[in-house]
Amino acid sequence: MDNINNHISSSKLVINTPSAVAKNTFFYMQEAGCLTGNNTADSQRQNLDSYLIVAVTNGKGTLTLENETFPLSKRDCFFIDCHKPHSYATSSFSPWNVVWLHFNGGKSKEYYEYFTSHKKNIFKSPAFDDIVSTILEIININDTQNINAEIITSKMIVELLTSILTVQDKFDESDTAINRKLEKIYEFINTNFKENITLDELSSKFYISKFYLTREFKKIYGITVFQHIINTRINFAKKQLRFSDKSIEEIAHLCGFNDQSYFARQFKKVENVTCLAYRKMWRN
Repeated sequence: MDNINNHISSSKLVINTPSAVAKNTFFYMQEAGCLTGNNTADSQRQNLDSYLIVAVTNGKGTLTLENETFPLSKRDCFFIDCHKPHSYATSSFSPWNVVWLHFNGGKSKEYYEYFTSHKKNIFKSPAFDDIVSTILEIININDTQNINAEIITSKMIVELLTSILTVQDKFDESDTAINRKLEKIYEFINTNFKENITLDELSSKFYISKFYLTREFKKIYGITVFQHIINTRINFAKKQLRFSDKSIEEIAHLCGFNDQSYFARQFKKVENVTCLAYRKMWRN
């Protein structure tokens, strides 16, 4: 962190006007910068077509989001949708140093919605130094006007979002415990998908209520337990269709479906093609 603070000893702002190609194809930076205690500024906005990631590298401040105010200190981050009313301000007693990135394009809205379905707007991350470093790289690549800046920036924004979404919040131990249990359930399904797995069995085996399992599994993985079982079976079926000459009935039973017609319906529902059409497409 000391090295990072050395790199942001002075304030800097880079503003970008994306090309038509970037707007239609990439994630793109709108503005990014670093702000030091000697050059801090407060901000209050809404209806801004932008998404904002901020990392506090030193000092303190506050974020107000939809009339709720949150204290911020060193190594805190926040990720917000700037369409919503928000404001942020530094502490008068301990002015903050921050790095920030305003971005848009690509699937920004979908990434944000996925993030807020799993995490809070304000978070701490073990990947904090990587978050700051990536934002600083984005600032540098756009400040030097690299000919490939838009493509590289898009790649780095994806890396930044991936880091934020995949690294567990540092102090959320209760969530970590349930995540570990859900990972075991996920792997159990991957290994035993050919069997008749029920919520009752999973609840009993892993000491978790069916309601809590159903809710948290969907929250973490974005699909239901039942759909994960179906998807795992379909993945296995796709390999059999491509790399074996087994009949549809044989494959259905190998995957754990006792009813061939039910297997065929589920396959078409997931893949939008019939089993035989899938086999033909991937063998030609």
